[in-house]
Amino acid sequence: MKYALINGIILDGREDMAPREGMAVLINGEVIEAVCPMAEEFPGYETVDLKGAYVMPGLINLHVHLPSSGKPKKKQSDPKKAVKLMTSNGLLMKVAEKICAEAARTQLMSGVTTIRTMGGVANLDTVIRDKIEKGTLQGPRILAGNMAVSVEGGHMAGSLAYIAHTAEDAAEYVRRIALDRPDVIKLMITGGVLDATVKGEPGVLKMPPELVKAACDEAHRLGYPVAAHVESPEGVKVALQNGVDTIEHGALPDGEILELFKTRGAAHVATLSPALPYALFDREVSHISEMEQYNGSVVFEGIVACAKACLEAGVPVGLGTDTGCPYITHYDMWRELNYFRKYCGVSNAFALHTATEVNARIAGISDKVGTVEAGKEADLLFTVGNPLESLLALRYPKMVMARGQLVREPKVKKMPEVEEALDKYL
Repeated sequence: MKYALINGIILDGREDMAPREGMAVLINGEVIEAVCPMAEEFPGYETVDLKGAYVMPGLINLHVHLPSSGKPKKKQSDPKKAVKLMTSNGLLMKVAEKICAEAARTQLMSGVTTIRTMGGVANLDTVIRDKIEKGTLQGPRILAGNMAVSVEGGHMAGSLAYIAHTAEDAAEYVRRIALDRPDVIKLMITGGVLDATVKGEPGVLKMPPELVKAACDEAHRLGYPVAAHVESPEGVKVALQNGVDTIEHGALPDGEILELFKTRGAAHVATLSPALPYALFDREVSHISEMEQYNGSVVFEGIVACAKACLEAGVPVGLGTDTGCPYITHYDMWRELNYFRKYCGVSNAFALHTATEVNARIAGISDKVGTVEAGKEADLLFTVGNPLESLLALRYPKMVMARGQLVREPKVKKMPEVEEALDKYL
């Protein structure tokens, strides 16, 4: 299709973006052909009158787990048993694929046109990615991670991650994951809030440095970037010292950590969304223990501190929701931008710039997406209100475009109890 998007207000995604009126966006197939002055007619193009709506790059969510919905639970489930059941036969794998595909589609309907998966069931992330690219499924661009690599007793070990015991195991699992042509390799270097056994010690180092190095070396040899689940300062240091490219979550940094970020050319991917319910919810709502809430606060404050320090030091900071954690849905990337503004002190414009152009750079796809300009792929988000004035404008997209395919009035099924609980923290 060829579209002429007229009477819209353009927010191009750059750090200095300002609303631009009187311009048309011409779409030719999957690509933005031109951003040009308005004209009375654009022969050969289907005219779409935006009637004053705002048009911007589609959001990019750098941290997603497709198998989980974010539905709150009163007690923890066993992820090992769940994944074992999902992968026990072909029929259940098809059911799991359908669940993950619908999760990806929900991301798109909420205005997210690119997701990066950070641990999934078997090879379903790449299966769904390939079907979307072929046009047999509707969804966002997927930068797929498939299974991650963990260690015995490590985060997601035996469910969404393989269990490596030696450096040779770690490298071999990277090679196994690479057989399905993922886009990124994920390591689980530390534990997390729910893994912690001691109050005040979330994010205990689980993966020894030699395993981290072996996995990173093999991933880089094969041409893949490495992302790592890390929730303690010790874990951040081990990750950066041994080759990790993006620190997912993060922790309170010191001067050495900031220097390691710069030396490695690494980025911090802040995930404020999943930590907030653990840290700030009343425990009657979150159904967690006092120790888990305390550790959740440590992680939440560490992520905020890491993001602030990295921004001040000139280290790239990206955003992801860690969708799948309790209360973190596949339609709430806009909340992550709002938390970034609220807790890290950035402007609305910088939050939007981060979720578009900066995230595209961190993901290695800034040549394709992240800004509204000629030559980029036609991944766009349209809102009635101006997100530079209020990020709430992103909550209800008017339209979404992915690779030139226009979705008018996108809708998602929401969870009222999640909306009610989270809206208190806007």
